[in-house]
Amino acid sequence: MGIALFAAPAAAYPIQGAPELTHNPLYKKGKLPKISCKLSKGTTEASTRKYLTKLVGCLNDAWKPIVDDYRPVSVDIKRKQDPMCTSGTEMVNSYAIACLTSITVQLGDDWIKAKDDLPIFLQVTEAFGGVVQGQTGIGKAWWALSTPDEKEYEEQYRRFTLQGYCLSGAAVKSLGRTARNWKPLLHAEDPETKDKGFSKHFTHKVTASEVAWFTRGYKAGGPGACNTWTASSAKVA
Repeated sequence: MGIALFAAPAAAYPIQGAPELTHNPLYKKGKLPKISCKLSKGTTEASTRKYLTKLVGCLNDAWKPIVDDYRPVSVDIKRKQDPMCTSGTEMVNSYAIACLTSITVQLGDDWIKAKDDLPIFLQVTEAFGGVVQGQTGIGKAWWALSTPDEKEYEEQYRRFTLQGYCLSGAAVKSLGRTARNWKPLLHAEDPETKDKGFSKHFTHKVTASEVAWFTRGYKAGGPGACNTWTASSAKVA
């Protein structure tokens, strides 16, 4: 996803004893509804704020019929965000991230001046996938797992983040956006850290698995295709 957060270790693969991950009711839901979301970003701060607020509203419309006991998601847009939700790491440019129950956006000139909104659209949609994981108990269940094995942790972290990409793909389909090639767009708006030593934790090259799971969600148009927790290790490499 746009930002990779540090987290408590995850455990045991394949996952056992965590039905919130492997058999979540979310996977039995159908396609997200088709949402008419007419967006116009512009290149001013006011127009960009309006764009981001409307986009989050459209994503609420898309996920509300799918998530049980859905709680509307708000967006907090500031020129400079408290780094609490990025594990204390300060960013020097724009980003969007799932933070607790909302979407947090640090809005800089890079997003304000951008004429092509699709990379921004994708990062906000990816962040929203994290909120969906939170509202369905997936985030809490993942966080509760533990393992002393670094290899296992890395694989389960990939399962969590790849699921976010899949959910994002489903939402992008719901809102009717298209692209000839998603690969160069998925990390196009990754933020830069003020401390370059942390950059590897927040930016990375797009992997084949990320593209594959995003595409699965996009083609399916719903979360039924997004159960990364029962997929083979090869599918989440």
